[in-house]
Amino acid sequence: MKVVQIKEAGQRDACLAQLCASVYGQQAGLTPLVVFAGTRKVLFTQEIARLVAGVDGAGKPLALALLVLDEAGEGMTITHACEFEQGAKQRLISELALKAPLRVEVNNAEQEAVYQASGIKRWFDGVDSKRIGLSGRHPASNAGELAATVALDEALILRRFKHDPKAFESAKQDFLNGLNQFPATL
Repeated sequence: MKVVQIKEAGQRDACLAQLCASVYGQQAGLTPLVVFAGTRKVLFTQEIARLVAGVDGAGKPLALALLVLDEAGEGMTITHACEFEQGAKQRLISELALKAPLRVEVNNAEQEAVYQASGIKRWFDGVDSKRIGLSGRHPASNAGELAATVALDEALILRRFKHDPKAFESAKQDFLNGLNQFPATL
């Protein structure tokens, strides 16, 4: 598997829409659209997030992951990931763990085991019973050294959609266009 950063805006939007749809599903209400719109308009614009894909030898996307910088600019948190082929997400995370200062947050032992098998070896207790895992390249040596991951203000985005129907319709159309234009190769 080869890891590629998706930089071209059209491909990035299409892959982001597919990632949000895959992660949240069809029963998630406005959440996929809010994450899509906020990531495009805030995180990508400010170069805080990176969208990466694991591709096969022909460039076919096998897995996607959204990486968001922490507030110190030292680490990157995998906030969303999906796969289109069994085991591809784990292979993508394994590749990223070797190359990037990764951070993951999990809610249960099963998720932790998946990330441990992907090369995330250092673990700390986080807030709300979450566990925080770090790759070998992450500079923090304990949980107290971790900067917060940059987060979207989803409530603000929802308020904007409520008060600006044109912005909502534009974001919705961009999301649907992205889903319809998901590339066969990258």
